[in-house]
Amino acid sequence: MKTLVVYLMCGRGTPELAEAAVEGGADVVELGFPFSDPLADGPVIRRAAERALAEGMRTRACLDCLARTRELLPDTPLIPMTYASLLEAYGWERFADDARAAGATSLIVADFPAGERPELRRVQLVAPTSTDERIKVAAEQTDGWLYLVTLTGTTGARDGLSPALAGLVERARALAQKVPLYAGFGISTGEHARAATELADGIVVGSRAVQAADEGAHALRTYVASLREAIDA
Repeated sequence: MKTLVVYLMCGRGTPELAEAAVEGGADVVELGFPFSDPLADGPVIRRAAERALAEGMRTRACLDCLARTRELLPDTPLIPMTYASLLEAYGWERFADDARAAGATSLIVADFPAGERPELRRVQLVAPTSTDERIKVAAEQTDGWLYLVTLTGTTGARDGLSPALAGLVERARALAQKVPLYAGFGISTGEHARAATELADGIVVGSRAVQAADEGAHALRTYVASLREAIDA
């Protein structure tokens, strides 16, 4: 069974949206903690972050969002995704402790390389440009699974699946033999999802899920169900 990870930006309505995503077939929910300068994110997630910040979604409010989501989804892995500057401002250990207390299963820090602060348990990211040595370190330190960034560039829907994914999966399989590999960035359609999960153990879908969430819980549930159907076909 392939794993489907859905990304949503923290906001007042996010707990109910996360519930809808799981009803549609999501196995894991990433909760974006908005940051003013999100280097890895394309226009859809940038705009979502700007709206969240305008709504007052600072770190404490995001942790409250996480806790409320945990109440609705007691058994679903929930993973905050954010940037190092936010943790630096809040306090590294304090953030890790407070996120765990709010119900976080793990953590993703998009701009923090493997090898830095190894005591901070988190899902590590690797990209087509990562060296074999970097992939090996990331695999050794990652928490649960390895996030394969399928392309060089920012998040956002693309016309087709990145041609770099197959080579990255092949290298990561050789260097991280026991670690599940989930591919993300640029995956938005059922066709992308099916092609990616023929190579990897799961997928992460962000920008298109955020767009669907903007249309409401029903639209998000329907979209996630379409991905689930494509993966399981």
